[in-house]
Amino acid sequence: MMPITKPLSVRTTLLTLLLPSGIVLMALAWIVHGLLLDRMSRDFVEGRLHDEVAFLELQVRQSGGQLDALQTGDYFEEVFHHAFALHSPTVTTISPESWRPLLEPLLEAEQQGSIRVQGSGAAGAPSDILAYRRQITVDGVPIVIIVSEDMDALRSSQAELHAWTAIVSILLILLLVAVIWVGIALALRPVASLQSALTQLQGGTISRIDVRAPEEFRPLVNQLNQLLDSLDQRLERSRAALANLSHSVKTPIAAVRQILEDDSRPLDTALRDEMARRLSHIDKQLETEMRRSQFAGPQVGKSALPVKQARDLLWMLGRLHPEKSFELTTDLTDEHRWPVEEHDLSEVFGNLLDNAGKWATHSIELSLGESANTVRMVVTDDGPGVAAENLDHLGSRGLRLDEQTPGHGLGLAIVRDIVQRYGGRINFSDGTKGGLRVEVDLPRKS
Repeated sequence: MMPITKPLSVRTTLLTLLLPSGIVLMALAWIVHGLLLDRMSRDFVEGRLHDEVAFLELQVRQSGGQLDALQTGDYFEEVFHHAFALHSPTVTTISPESWRPLLEPLLEAEQQGSIRVQGSGAAGAPSDILAYRRQITVDGVPIVIIVSEDMDALRSSQAELHAWTAIVSILLILLLVAVIWVGIALALRPVASLQSALTQLQGGTISRIDVRAPEEFRPLVNQLNQLLDSLDQRLERSRAALANLSHSVKTPIAAVRQILEDDSRPLDTALRDEMARRLSHIDKQLETEMRRSQFAGPQVGKSALPVKQARDLLWMLGRLHPEKSFELTTDLTDEHRWPVEEHDLSEVFGNLLDNAGKWATHSIELSLGESANTVRMVVTDDGPGVAAENLDHLGSRGLRLDEQTPGHGLGLAIVRDIVQRYGGRINFSDGTKGGLRVEVDLPRKS
């Protein structure tokens, strides 16, 4: 059995995603800050030590290599705040004296440039220093110059700065939480108004949703309003269909009942024909309303495969009318979809092709195409056609131009009803082969 989990709210989801992400990014920034700070501090100290070694080298060369004549000592320590060591074969000067255990081993070293010394453990001396060593020759005398700085003091300053950075980062995270909370509250305010509108809609206070929704929620509001319109239209159509059906069959039923209840008149052929005509009218009305009740109209998420449905219908009609040719002309693929409910499209195809098959002499052609905003189907036949004065009346309820042709004359009327329900257009005209040309255009977006 799968555990039932309560779906998270949008606010909780955003906070769950944004807060850990913000904390992780802030922690990474803090770590990178520490690494960069250490690197920049080392580079800065190395640069200073290099410059001060160059300063001492200049003084040594100006004194001709006489280290005793140099004015270093307190001046160098007070101005530059660095320890130094000068060494020649006859003289060794180290200041301050407490740094001697650290700097003396470097005098004999062969490495030039920056040298890091850690963990010496000498009394009064720092445990971590950065020294810069240079060996020069003055008048053939080798002289070693070393300038060093206490990295412990520098690290202490770095740690303090890094700690303040951490405090600022925590404050920024708290500020980020507040900003995210306020931002989410402002962003979800339209959702609250939409929820209130739905509550009012459920209670019957309003009949449509009219809220100022952001761009992301407008399609949802539009679809909800379209759904409400569709439900209202279905209710009105159902009521109208029931009223029409009741009105249409009431009179024939009363006439049949009157004939059956009249004992004075025998059921001769004329009366039987009259009863058959009345019952046929009732059957016709029932069939019409039953077929109309099955129309879905524009439905969100509903679509059909026009090429596949057209080929299936053409194959079936070709079997019913083997003496006639049914052809399909289209550039659409078999997987192409139209935003039309499958049963509605089948009704349109079936009625148009069946009507063309009854009247055609030899051939019927179905053409399918589409543009940016419209889908189009055209049915043409090579039959006798329709007189110009009757073209505008095609598709009217109960209209039959030839009583000898089987059927009730409902096909084109049903097609017209479906097209109107989709907000489309139907046009009747003379075909290129002399028959009837029926062109149906439906919008791609309802």
